[in-house]
Amino acid sequence: MTASKNVINDAILPAQIRAGRALIGWTQERLAVACGLPKRTIARIELAEGNPRLTTLTAIRTALETAGVEFIAENGGGAGVRLRKD
Repeated sequence: MTASKNVINDAILPAQIRAGRALIGWTQERLAVACGLPKRTIARIELAEGNPRLTTLTAIRTALETAGVEFIAENGGGAGVRLRKD
């Protein structure tokens, strides 16, 4: 099963991670530092390689949410991201 098919409750899709980074102008390296993971792990997840652990996806999600990214769940229109309104 690829990461893009591994959607469990609060899990996020590779495209959401890429889009979230783009919204806040973060590189893979910056995200890796923010969530305490190797850059290679971020790259593999964004390429939908392997089957990441839920704890890994949670760390990425938490780092991006702390930086202002909101994750939009699949609701018939597709999963997505946006910037949090302060």
